[in-house]
Amino acid sequence: MNRTSTATRESGNAPTIETVREFCERHSNWGRWGDDDERGTLNHVTAEDVAAAARLVRSGKVISMALPFDENGPQRGTFNRYNPIHLMTRDGADALAGTSVRDFYGGVDRHFRGTDDMVIMPLQCGTQWDSLAHVVYDDKIYNGYSADVVSSKGALKNGVSNAAGGMVGRGVLLDVPRSMGVPWLEPGTPIGADDLDRAAKQAGVSVRRGDFVFVRTGVMARVRDEGTWGDYAGGPAPGLGLASIDWVAEHEIAAVATDTWGMEVLPNETPDVFQPLHIVFIVHLGLWVGEIYDLEPLADDCAADGVHEFMFCGPPLPFTHAVGSPLNPVAIK
Repeated sequence: MNRTSTATRESGNAPTIETVREFCERHSNWGRWGDDDERGTLNHVTAEDVAAAARLVRSGKVISMALPFDENGPQRGTFNRYNPIHLMTRDGADALAGTSVRDFYGGVDRHFRGTDDMVIMPLQCGTQWDSLAHVVYDDKIYNGYSADVVSSKGALKNGVSNAAGGMVGRGVLLDVPRSMGVPWLEPGTPIGADDLDRAAKQAGVSVRRGDFVFVRTGVMARVRDEGTWGDYAGGPAPGLGLASIDWVAEHEIAAVATDTWGMEVLPNETPDVFQPLHIVFIVHLGLWVGEIYDLEPLADDCAADGVHEFMFCGPPLPFTHAVGSPLNPVAIK
């Protein structure tokens, strides 16, 4: 399955925009679930799949895959993304001073004191889902909608809230570096179908229609070993390569999520196209893509008990017309 493009293979030239177009034509899901569809590959998940996933729960262990949302996150301004800014609107000093009594109770002390806070953050600065309105290619977003449906009011089509009632089902961890006997993949390493198959075989799992697939590259382990985020946000990184596209499409998975900033290998394999897999996956497959997942605790647990499948629950926050959303994804074993 390690296919890229017939023309590319025969010529030996680097993949180009024509390679990307070929993948888009081969795997487009436009119209597959109706001309008005906005859920994409979540249509692969049935109620029976969710019920079956619930039966995977044995011990009740819950493992979070989210990074902390704080000022110590990985962002450095790329695409105007910065780390969350947390502010208190009412703190303990206000409680001691009784300001809430003056402001809310008209000066009458009713004994209650409280604190409140707020967060200012880009919706895609930490552990997050890309919505199907996140990427524009040839002036279109998923299912052929014109890019102008994403306006100053947000995504009038393909907004992230379309997944608010989904993102629950069977999760599968594919630990690529462990299957190769290394702690992490080096920056710039592309992951292909053979790598995904090897990881699945090593884990003793098969990937099925409607699964939520988590691909560990080990980049979080490397970041922690080095003690710095470095160029994690937008720099060279391991990730899914062109040779993974057919595998992902043909397995009809519901979503794919990785521990990297951008899901796919950087530098990209297409010198003339930035983030080609985003174009194929999001715009044409209608595939939900998750990024910046902390897969280390889950990977360690799976390595310890030998169980790489679990019930997954990770719906986005239902921000109206948003093109992405933070979340706290959990694996339940």
